Amino acid sequence: MKITAINIYQIDLPLKEGRYSWADGKFVEVFDCTVVEIETNEGISGYGEVCPLGPFYLPAYGPGVRTGVAELAPYLIDADPTKTGNINLIMDTALLGHPYVKSGIDMACWDLLGKQTNLPVCDLLGGRHGGSVALYRAISQEAPDIMANKIAGYRDQGYTKFQLKVGGDPDDDIARIHRTRKILDRGEILVADANTGWLMHEAARVVDGIAKLDVYIEQPCKSYEESLTIRRRTARPFILDENIDGLQALLRAYGDGAMDLINLKISKVGGLTKARQIRDLCVSLGIAMTIEDSWGGDIITAAIAHLAHSTPKRFRFSSTDFNSYVTAQTATGAPIGENGQMAAGEVPGLGIVPDFASLGTPVACYSKRH
Repeated sequence: MKITAINIYQIDLPLKEGRYSWADGKFVEVFDCTVVEIETNEGISGYGEVCPLGPFYLPAYGPGVRTGVAELAPYLIDADPTKTGNINLIMDTALLGHPYVKSGIDMACWDLLGKQTNLPVCDLLGGRHGGSVALYRAISQEAPDIMANKIAGYRDQGYTKFQLKVGGDPDDDIARIHRTRKILDRGEILVADANTGWLMHEAARVVDGIAKLDVYIEQPCKSYEESLTIRRRTARPFILDENIDGLQALLRAYGDGAMDLINLKISKVGGLTKARQIRDLCVSLGIAMTIEDSWGGDIITAAIAHLAHSTPKRFRFSSTDFNSYVTAQTATGAPIGENGQMAAGEVPGLGIVPDFASLGTPVACYSKRH
């Protein structure tokens, strides 16, 4: 099989709740999403998706995906997309860094590999564990009572894990955490996710202020060193997210005892190929994971489900169904969250069919002609 063309689509994904807010007053109302289509000489196409959380969350932004693919495409034409290791070597040689740019291409290659072998990606990534994957619900940063009311509503939908967006004023965040934890029952999980928003003295106040609560602390400060300092000041379970951007970062954090869990985001590390490497190392080291991405629609939700469902149950702390947060559709056949759970599809590849009525015409096409 050979790549004959790479087509790029752009679609806006508005939020059902209107706005998603997190640390430092940052918010997004509409996501800039890129869908990658890889055509092959065997008449089979594969699909991937990249959807950064705005231009100010990670070193990634929507137009950057499309610009980066333009750089990579000439090197990928005529390559075998089912040789995912070689595809990644080609991309890493042609473009230094920018892992998020490569994620949609890698995802589309796994979709093609599944279609070629007549297997769902889940089976190719290690096999299905259990019947479904537990989901968390992200709670946008607002006043404590509003956040508590939203959690109550999502509990009624079957969710038992909640990621509370904090990282603002320490007094407000302490109130948010106390108010929301109060309404939860034993066995229900609350994660206070600061998204790098606190300075060290602010984080120190918060972890002291919630020291007796059953709550997880996620990525309190911007740098690894700052977060490690807070990790050593609290007995609460500790999660690193933004700082874990590859194998080297994971190994450093493991050696320092810097966390109990990590958030493994597919596009942050460069796609399913590298996410699987990190996932497998975490399983070997005994580190549980939230398996997800920065954001996305139906195609990304399908990829998350396949990676999560192929992870041993004990090591998957949580995942998320991003397609339930947005109003636009990028594909049909994606997992649909139900009662706080979702399952990877059993159709070959990612199990999705792009919704071209929503995607429209490609914004860029690359082939030998170009």
